[in-house]
Amino acid sequence: MKNESKTWFITGTSQGIGLVLVKQLLAQGFNVVATARNVESLKKAVGNSSDQFLPLQVNLISEESVKQAVNSAIEQFGSIEYLVNNAGYGLIGGIEESSDVEVRANFDVNVFGLLNVTRAILPHMRAAQFGHIINLSSVFGLIAGAGWGIYCATKFAVEGLSEALAQEVKPFGINVTIIEPGYVRTNFLNSSSLIASKNPIEEYTAIREGVKAHQNDIPGNQPGDPEKVAELIIKVTQKAEPPLRLLTGSDAYGFATYKIDSLKNEIEANKELTFSTDYKL
Repeated sequence: MKNESKTWFITGTSQGIGLVLVKQLLAQGFNVVATARNVESLKKAVGNSSDQFLPLQVNLISEESVKQAVNSAIEQFGSIEYLVNNAGYGLIGGIEESSDVEVRANFDVNVFGLLNVTRAILPHMRAAQFGHIINLSSVFGLIAGAGWGIYCATKFAVEGLSEALAQEVKPFGINVTIIEPGYVRTNFLNSSSLIASKNPIEEYTAIREGVKAHQNDIPGNQPGDPEKVAELIIKVTQKAEPPLRLLTGSDAYGFATYKIDSLKNEIEANKELTFSTDYKL
């Protein structure tokens, strides 16, 4: 199939990796359905009014809104070959500091919104016996740290559901890849993409310092290049056997290998206790 007959459906495209990916795909001749909370801001950011670009304002936590968007995509392009679940935001703050409203809102977008879009598009991919779902997780879907418990929990959920989904849809010719970036030099750390808990507790001094660093020091110094991350996402869809998981960035590799080593060491250190719970025959 030529690029112009292949369609990408991408969420969270008004900024960051999503926006860069949209621009690269349009430049390569693909059909692109791009969703955002504000369609006018999206159109302005992309700066493309060709027939191959379909910008849509979508509320990801509304199944009806998502279904309407998918129907519009099918009506215009006839099929959806690639889905990129990119929309999401960060919540920084301690577990005790994070309110029920803040936690549920983070899960609504990062997890339940992703599920809404995936469920709406899968019937079309199954009918075509072809498709590739790219779920944007994070290396913090593998490892968690103080102040990031809720955000990491949403990404841990994305990791688990994606791993199961990959097994479920493989018989239909559909692939699933989890992209696990480290720190990427986008505006993810600004106030629209990273929200601090509204009820900070000063006794959590390490978390307070972490919040300040992510708001003031780290932005602009992230090692990851968003252009290269977008290029990698496109490249991975061209593989005959794409990976289930793909880290992006040397920092992500460092975090992930640290988690693997620490997990293995702890499992082995407690092996005797683990085996002690078996029935003795």
